[in-house]
Amino acid sequence: MELSIQKIEALIRLSTIVMLVLTACLIGLDSQTKVIFYVQKKASFKDLRALVGLLYITSLAAAYNLLQLCCSSFSASYKGTSLQSYAYLAWLRYILDQAVVYAVFAGNLAALEHSFLVLTGEENFQWLKWCNKYTRFCTQIGGSLLCGFVASLLMFSIASISAFNLFRQYSPTKFMHLKL
Repeated sequence: MELSIQKIEALIRLSTIVMLVLTACLIGLDSQTKVIFYVQKKASFKDLRALVGLLYITSLAAAYNLLQLCCSSFSASYKGTSLQSYAYLAWLRYILDQAVVYAVFAGNLAALEHSFLVLTGEENFQWLKWCNKYTRFCTQIGGSLLCGFVASLLMFSIASISAFNLFRQYSPTKFMHLKL
């Protein structure tokens, strides 16, 4: 069962990396130029600060998951003897997995809110609707947000597996004692 959980976690991490890289590429390569009244106007992800933040967050999350994938493949070939050190590493992985899930989900929500304002506009602040002029730009941002939320769900499952791997090391009868 141990090996199958590791394989499932590796497969989910690989899928997460693909979705995060796809999100970052869709955001980073998105721009559209239109001629409006003989003036060229360009819409880019750099115009929306939440998208710039999401680009950085998804890139760092993909790098973190790649690092964890490499570490887990290395640890699968090397079995440590100290159960105590493995517990510390399991705690570290659990906390980092939780932090990355929350960061990516929060970044996606911030970008979604900013994109919603771009979609609908806001008369009180004199913000114009962009999506009636830059349709391809808005469609591509919508696709990147969808990929980002799928990556968040995948990372939630990784965090659940990480929690399972952590708490199965402890005794069910003695509070916070490792199994021997």
